[in-house]
Amino acid sequence: MSTFNGLPAHVLFVHFIVVLAPLTAVLAIVCAVWPAARERLVWLVLALSLVTAVLTPLTTEAGEWLQHRVARSPLVDTHVELGDTMIFFSGALVIATALLTLQHVRAGRGKALSTMLSAAIAVFVVLAGVGTFVQVYRIGDSGAKATWSEKPLTSVANGESDAE
Repeated sequence: MSTFNGLPAHVLFVHFIVVLAPLTAVLAIVCAVWPAARERLVWLVLALSLVTAVLTPLTTEAGEWLQHRVARSPLVDTHVELGDTMIFFSGALVIATALLTLQHVRAGRGKALSTMLSAAIAVFVVLAGVGTFVQVYRIGDSGAKATWSEKPLTSVANGESDAE
């Protein structure tokens, strides 16, 4: 999908990622360190991580479509390079929430994981969550700079250029 109601789809998808990825990361961290929250939220957090993982490649694909329709610049290139890394962070978040879910299911069956393994899962979830949060910020910041820099991007399709 390249456009939606005349707007580049990337602009719309980005808003989902900017909200869902950090929200999922924070909720995953809460579930990792607070068992009562895990009991109530683990399935929601797993679902949110899966939605984020599905939306991430859609967002980057829509961004690549948009990249070919704006003037080239180092700021856009930086944003594209950072955006391409988001799939790794979304994947880590899915793995982290799957581990939390496994921990929750085993505890519900009376087969709790060892303290060492539970601690390792918590550390992984915190690292994946913080990494996701930071990377969403970095990607968003680079996109904002590319879009709203002193010399805004102009459309190549309209015959305009930023090389004036």
